[in-house]
Amino acid sequence: MFSDRDTEWAAVVESVRNVWEAVSGPAFDVQDLESPRRNVLVFYGVGGIGKTTLSQQIARRLGGDDVAMSHWAMPEPALPETVPVYLDLAKSTAFELESVVLAIRQAISSRGHRAPAFDLALSRYWEANHPGESLDDYLRARAGLGRVSSRLPEQVDEILGEVADNFGLPGLVGGLVGQSVVALVKALRDRNDHARALRCRRLPTLLEAEPDLDALSYYPHLLAWDIAQLPPKQALLPVVLLDTFEDIAERGNRKNERLINRLIWLMPNVLFVVTGRNRLQWDDGRLREKLWRTGAVRWPLLRSDVGEPRQHLVGYLSPHDRESFLAQRLISDGRPMIPREHRRLIAARSEGLPLYLDMAASLFMELRQSEGGIPPVQAFDRDFAALVTATFRDLTPDEQSVVRAVSLLESFSIELATAAAGLPRDGAAVCLVERPFVEFDDAALWPYRLHKLVRSAIRNADFDVDSRDPWSDADWRRAAQRAFDAFGAQWYRADGDRRVLVACLRAGLRLARDFALQLGWLEDAAVAFARDSAVESIDIDDPEDSMSSDAAAAHALGMTLSVIARRNNDHRQRIVEELRAVLVAGDLPERMREIPEYYIAMCERDLGNFDASMEGMRLIAQRGGRLAPDAKRGLHHLLRRLGRFRNALEIAEQLGASGKQQRTLGELWWSQGNIALACTSLAVARDQSSAAGLSGEAALCQSYLAFAAAFQDRARATVQVALAHELIEGARVGWAEMLLQVAQLVVDAGHDTELPHRADHVAASAAATGLTSLAGYARLAACFHAAVLDSAQLSDQMRLRLRDCVRGAEFAYLVEIAYMFTGRSSPSPLQADWIEGAETAKQRWSGLVTDRRAELAATGRN
Repeated sequence: MFSDRDTEWAAVVESVRNVWEAVSGPAFDVQDLESPRRNVLVFYGVGGIGKTTLSQQIARRLGGDDVAMSHWAMPEPALPETVPVYLDLAKSTAFELESVVLAIRQAISSRGHRAPAFDLALSRYWEANHPGESLDDYLRARAGLGRVSSRLPEQVDEILGEVADNFGLPGLVGGLVGQSVVALVKALRDRNDHARALRCRRLPTLLEAEPDLDALSYYPHLLAWDIAQLPPKQALLPVVLLDTFEDIAERGNRKNERLINRLIWLMPNVLFVVTGRNRLQWDDGRLREKLWRTGAVRWPLLRSDVGEPRQHLVGYLSPHDRESFLAQRLISDGRPMIPREHRRLIAARSEGLPLYLDMAASLFMELRQSEGGIPPVQAFDRDFAALVTATFRDLTPDEQSVVRAVSLLESFSIELATAAAGLPRDGAAVCLVERPFVEFDDAALWPYRLHKLVRSAIRNADFDVDSRDPWSDADWRRAAQRAFDAFGAQWYRADGDRRVLVACLRAGLRLARDFALQLGWLEDAAVAFARDSAVESIDIDDPEDSMSSDAAAAHALGMTLSVIARRNNDHRQRIVEELRAVLVAGDLPERMREIPEYYIAMCERDLGNFDASMEGMRLIAQRGGRLAPDAKRGLHHLLRRLGRFRNALEIAEQLGASGKQQRTLGELWWSQGNIALACTSLAVARDQSSAAGLSGEAALCQSYLAFAAAFQDRARATVQVALAHELIEGARVGWAEMLLQVAQLVVDAGHDTELPHRADHVAASAAATGLTSLAGYARLAACFHAAVLDSAQLSDQMRLRLRDCVRGAEFAYLVEIAYMFTGRSSPSPLQADWIEGAETAKQRWSGLVTDRRAELAATGRN
């Protein structure tokens, strides 16, 4: 036994109760083939974790074995009568639906219950597919089936005899063939049903069908119908345990999984307990062409995290289970041989891996015999290289190369493993991922990973002296270079996929630093990360030793990306200081220095340090590097903040797609009150970014679109805000998230009396992170609200708060817009150079206020 698994047993108990309650209710109809199914309990996890043992012990406990898992208490009140059927799908060389169906039927027979409808169809199928082979012989020849005591063959003969008598078909006994089938089907369709069990409405159709494997896959419906007809005093709940499910869940045509999918759907009054390495994917509607019934609507509990039966990840052993295993692993005179202190240390070092615990127990015995006493506890404070040595003995030389290579990686795919190992074919990697020390996560970008303990031992333990193919330091470095190149190739092929970009950056930076590799493709990836406004953490920790120049360059680049990723969650001044520290250290290659320089200039702009930001952007633009178009756009932003709109338009028209021209134009046109043109430009910018795989930029453009649309069309803006939230959820662009808060303020202008207080909160949050522009936008939204309400007093108050965001000429145009809302000109001298003149801008902004008032009046709010 690996584990007590009390949580899993509790899930079984609750599942039995819930399924029984559902099928016992008056609304249940076993012939309903459309209602959602809630009869599958799944336990999945990595190999070697004890899933098979769990499945077997559940079967024994439900079968009344009082010795098996005696600490699993049978609940009160007692469970309904269950009939457990354990099936190991890996036992046979080829999957046989016949064996699965007959195992369930035989279990019912073992309790003395008949299944007339199913047995009639089975008789016809058997006669056609097993001529000359008796059912008795078949059952005895199949492992497991022949050991179950039942009267199945006799019951089939009895049913055939009764039907022959009831319908006057003397040739029926021995099988349904020829005219006997025709006569029986006709009698059934004429409702000449002397036998109660023959009222199953789908039986005639299935008897008429060609008796092949496809027809057999529908016979479980007949068996479910027979079970549902049992008298109340004989009613029972079959519990079918399908173990090692991964052996039939083929990722190609999935034909065998399709048969099981159909079988379970057709038997809603049976609880199926599936154990395997992978999560059951039947809730994924995209598999509808490969399986019989799919989708979250049809299998609602497979995607749920509440209610039973559902899917459970079987984790590594808990601390209690680890110590329990060690206490029972070695016994002397009824007492644990491994002392408590040793058990605690071993349990902690094991990370819950059963294989490690077993190796530790074997080592304990080895040391005890060689040293003649209890070994010191310190002997187990180790990565336990013996685990890896034992593992390597079972691996081929190619598999050894693969496992060493992937120990360099946090996670990997078959393709990455093969490339890192330098092998020409995938075979060794395919075999390796089936090992119990390889974990699988279907949702991960690269789904495989070595167990933490095994990975650590391979990297740190000196076990190569016993290996058939030891690696030198140069071998490790070559493997790191191959893996590094493979990550680069994956990123280039990903065509802008943000998830791949971030994952490859993390992996590539770590390899480049740890093995002093040249930056190579990392330079292109880092620029892409910077240009897409990415905020995902790169997580570069501090090195333990001094670094070579190549390693230091990788570390400095990683630090740069980590700092700029934090810019939306930290104050801009702190970001500036950390980026300057990277530049002062001098480890970044000259061609990479523009990344921290560009973001320093951006942060200076957000902090209101106009001159410093302008100078930084100007220098980057002059050098003509890869971020030059972005720096030009930065200059445009600065000119726009100053209200120098015509100069800003000249720069925007020169940017081109690489300079994000359409987004820049959209930002400019909304400030002129030209909302329609702004929304058009921003929509084009969003679509261009999405097509290029720039999810962060697409989310930002959509947020701007929502903000601009909010001034003109509340209904449209609500839709645009919702879409922006969807895009941001995948991209996590902090600036855009706060812009959406401002957009919502504009949407609610005139409708929410608490809006000024909300604007205060948004402005304060923006100012706390150095986002001065967003603070100004939040104040502008409050001015719009006051103008819509036509409150001169509130307008004066909101404009005063807006003035706090103005620094000289910077953002002075926002105050001018606030006066334009009310059809007035600012009493201060004009600061902004309006593209089409101040009067046109005033007409547009005051018109938007008038439109909002009309909308309020139409809804009875005014």
